[in-house]
Amino acid sequence: MKWILIISITCFLVACGKSSQSSYMTSNGKVKVLSTTAMIDDLVAEIGGDEIDHTSLIVGNLDPHSYELVKGDDEKFLQADLIFYNGLGLEHGASLHEHLEKHSNAIGLGDLLIAEDKKAFLIIDDQLDPHFWMDIELFSRVISPIVTALSEKDPTHAALYKERGDCLKIKMLDKDKILLQKIQKIPSEKRYLVSSHDAFYYFARKYLADSKEEDWEKRFMAPEGLAPDGQMSVLDIQEVSEFLCENQIHVVFPETNINRDALKKIVAICREKGLHVRIATTPLYGDTMGTKGTGADTYLDMIEHNVHTLADQLPKE
Repeated sequence: MKWILIISITCFLVACGKSSQSSYMTSNGKVKVLSTTAMIDDLVAEIGGDEIDHTSLIVGNLDPHSYELVKGDDEKFLQADLIFYNGLGLEHGASLHEHLEKHSNAIGLGDLLIAEDKKAFLIIDDQLDPHFWMDIELFSRVISPIVTALSEKDPTHAALYKERGDCLKIKMLDKDKILLQKIQKIPSEKRYLVSSHDAFYYFARKYLADSKEEDWEKRFMAPEGLAPDGQMSVLDIQEVSEFLCENQIHVVFPETNINRDALKKIVAICREKGLHVRIATTPLYGDTMGTKGTGADTYLDMIEHNVHTLADQLPKE
């Protein structure tokens, strides 16, 4: 118990050093870290604290799959000493992809992890699924390469980065267990998810599936593919409608950054077939985090929001 208390106190003190504001564009001698997504930036902020300046390139409800550089982004790339990006094909907008390839210190975190453990990552419809942040334990593995890169760039604070990384790892794994226990209280036959696009396969495998369930893919379906900027057909909508009717699912979940037109069509088709389906009033966060004040403005709060939303909206019996 004593060592647990020591670690907890250390983590609290380390967390207090997290910078509340970024002076990313100011020349002040600090390491400048650019992350493509808010999820990565949140972890970088926890690890780097006041010793770095950091910012996220893609903010708000912007789609990371198709993001193209806008005015001011070039300056952010020029300022960056380190760039962390998701990889696995997420950032496939032409201008962003080109800048990531050209930058000498751009690190694809997912690409590093899949090289170490290919089986941990998913192939959906012959495409590599980039949404691995939907599994907290899997996403926690990016902590190590972030700590390593920061330590190599700023050796003076290497021990501090390591300490913060260890604390963050503990916090993420603890939250992972808590959220898994919460969602597993939903009866197995009710633990299904239909959302706007294919962002939740890692989530379904980790949190919705029963222990060692082999056909866990049946737990999740969406009308739009891995990238919501792709083409969606009438057959896609029909397939989701049949999935809802077959499994007697009465609620579908919108996502914060995707319009609800497809879900509305699906609901209408199901009602014609005699199944009452509604669109949940609270949306899920898929490709983005919430803004300040939403209760989902950190990575862990975002995942917790999704779990609590499902726990509140899915039937309990």
